[in-house]
Amino acid sequence: MKKTIFKILTTIIILALAGYSYFIEPNRLEVNRYTVEGSGLKDIKVVFAGDFHIKPYGQKRLERIAGLINEENPDIVLSTGDYVCGHTKHSTMPIENIAKTLGKIQSKYGFFTTLGNHDSWYGKEIITKNLEENGIKVLSNKNIQLNIEGQKLYIAGVEDYDTGKPDIDKALNEIENEPVLLLSHSPDMFGRYLGKTTLLLAGHTHGGQIRLPLIGPIFTASNHHDKYSKGWIEEKEGKIIEVDETKPIKLSKDSKTMFVTRGIGVSILPFRFNCIPEIVVIEFKN
Repeated sequence: MKKTIFKILTTIIILALAGYSYFIEPNRLEVNRYTVEGSGLKDIKVVFAGDFHIKPYGQKRLERIAGLINEENPDIVLSTGDYVCGHTKHSTMPIENIAKTLGKIQSKYGFFTTLGNHDSWYGKEIITKNLEENGIKVLSNKNIQLNIEGQKLYIAGVEDYDTGKPDIDKALNEIENEPVLLLSHSPDMFGRYLGKTTLLLAGHTHGGQIRLPLIGPIFTASNHHDKYSKGWIEEKEGKIIEVDETKPIKLSKDSKTMFVTRGIGVSILPFRFNCIPEIVVIEFKN
């Protein structure tokens, strides 16, 4: 009798967790805010979002994403790609519709992005064409200079680590001693640059997407597994320095810093657990 009750309870718990991971958590969306000091930038608000993976029936969610970003009244909007979902075009909302909705996002100085591996599988040219026709600038191994109330800021982007030919030197061409935000779809680029940028922004891992208590993520799509899977990462002389994300993030010239977003959508498995989708707001104070 006890074994039967135990099996029934175990089954109920498993079904409840599976239901939550499929129906509830993937549809949640947090807006997480951070303050950054020591960048040389003052009073600039950046909204960062990535790994949208918009499914064919995702129009309302996409409109909600655009609305939440607009509510922040950002100076700049940044993304690291993966707008589409899956390996085939029938598994995703058409990029024409995605780009048109995201084109409604308003920012004072522009919306800049790199492309992800799913974007490459769908077709880099058609993704780039539709994004740029809707005011979203694609940076593939290149940069652009912004002048924000007298402050010079470069936004640079590299091609995807797995499906492209990322070239950091080309992306940072002709930049000298100015604040630089570098966009890379994969966080694995973190080990390939020497900290010449103010901050590296990445995605791709979905934060692990399914993070089990005491075990961590079952998969991260990174060669470094959980090391570069989410949040703020600071590295000095090859060693990771713990970052207190509850306090202002203080950048140092003696180390290099990256932020990896948990992303918005899902891929491979249609589940999220202990890894809520997010939109990130970064305010540079000084």
